[in-house]
Amino acid sequence: MAEKVYIFDTTLRDGEQAPGFSMTTEEKLQMAHQLARLKVDIIEAGFAAASKGDYSAIRLISEEVKGVTVCSLARAVEKDIEIAASALEPAERKRIHTFIATSEIHMKYKLKMSPEDVLERAKKAVSFARNFTDDVEFSCEDATRSQRDFLYKIIEETIKAGATVINIPDTVGYAMPEEFGDLIENIMNNVPNIDKVILSVHCHDDLGLATANSLTAVLHGARQIECTINGIGERAGNASLEEVVMAIKTRKDIFKDLYTDVNTKEIYKTSRLLCRITGSFVQPNKAIVGDNAFAHESGIHQHGVLSHPLTYEIINPEDVGFPMSRIVLGKHSGRHALRKKLEEMGVRFTEEDLDRIFEKFKALADKKKEVYDEDIEALIYEDFFKTGEEEPVKVIHFQVQSGDAIVPTATVKLEYKGEERTATSTGNGPVDATIKAIIKALDIKPRLLDYSIKALTPDTEAMAEARVVLELGEVKASGRGTDTDVIKASVDAFVDALNRAIVRKEYIIKRNMAKREGTV
Repeated sequence: MAEKVYIFDTTLRDGEQAPGFSMTTEEKLQMAHQLARLKVDIIEAGFAAASKGDYSAIRLISEEVKGVTVCSLARAVEKDIEIAASALEPAERKRIHTFIATSEIHMKYKLKMSPEDVLERAKKAVSFARNFTDDVEFSCEDATRSQRDFLYKIIEETIKAGATVINIPDTVGYAMPEEFGDLIENIMNNVPNIDKVILSVHCHDDLGLATANSLTAVLHGARQIECTINGIGERAGNASLEEVVMAIKTRKDIFKDLYTDVNTKEIYKTSRLLCRITGSFVQPNKAIVGDNAFAHESGIHQHGVLSHPLTYEIINPEDVGFPMSRIVLGKHSGRHALRKKLEEMGVRFTEEDLDRIFEKFKALADKKKEVYDEDIEALIYEDFFKTGEEEPVKVIHFQVQSGDAIVPTATVKLEYKGEERTATSTGNGPVDATIKAIIKALDIKPRLLDYSIKALTPDTEAMAEARVVLELGEVKASGRGTDTDVIKASVDAFVDALNRAIVRKEYIIKRNMAKREGTV
């Protein structure tokens, strides 16, 4: 009989914890709606007790996103669990996910607790969480480095306390597939009440084995995989949702009667949305969703694919929603065509949203002959995910002189918190000169950590997408910009990141002042 493998998506929790991947509440909501369309089983929407922002996001997702279980992480502490329960209260289906470390190194140096105390804390946390929901998950943090007998004991006792899901994390990405499979098999054989719960795994990619470990665990009895879109997450990331789902779907000879409910045709779209929101690209050779995943340059490969796709493609690109052909919209396309395209892309929009996007679409269509899917995605990002009225810096105008025989020089006119400023600077190129002019006008010293730019489509008049990561004091922020002009795209990305950094820095200063004055 066929058995389901549950997909627990932690993009909005573990994924968002990674540097450069933080999201606003509205961005999290947009991502959660897309995850629901993808038909994941559980969305771990955040860590409610971690911040007011996380609480608000979980609460909003619980109110608005239906047809999926919404989950909040909580330490094995009653206050954390109460806050998680409050955030999840409106959810159609809710889960509290509580955890405590079980490895000797974590118990001794991080928790400073004895194994007996950890066991007691775990049991009490699970029992307390059951007061708020019948769906409680317990995680043995750093399970792969835990002493086996203690691990079996704490699993058995938390099941007795009411856990419905037991999660075995490879928290530091230390395990080898054979080793991890053996651990799962031994849990199945040595925990007498393990049949009363779903056994879950949460694997990190520090040694590049997160997907392999997750799939091996499934073959040994695990029936839930915790994963993220594009594999984002702490340090080297998590098991990649698209990889584990497509492996189970593609290798039926190995995974025989196992299946997931994921709508794989939404995978590529979901990956692209996450890139837009976070301003982070996946590498071209990324499995399933990378730009080169279904590209063939070698003559031998091209000949084989043209003769029969299965010669070099084990997955049909259409099965993951990879664009086989581009929807061509142009300056003669109307509002109806754009509306249909947005609906196909799963975008939630009002008539006012459509009016704004249509105006931007027509302006872009006047600049280039064809408007591709990627261009539309970029316009959507610009419309929905900019920092809006919280933008301290606004570029009014910039002018650049550049060439092979002159020193690149840029002049910028901008507005900083309502005050107009102008500055001129030279640089190693037109982008460098313009960025330096902005910095000079603002009299601040951000540190540029990363800058990248790529064409969204293959033509010479393509939209350029720039990404900037910078640091202002101790605040790190990322930004992105898109335009047919690479300099403007770069300037927009830099200013987007700068605005985010300024707003965050000012918030931190105000919060610290309030703490000192005792008002928070």
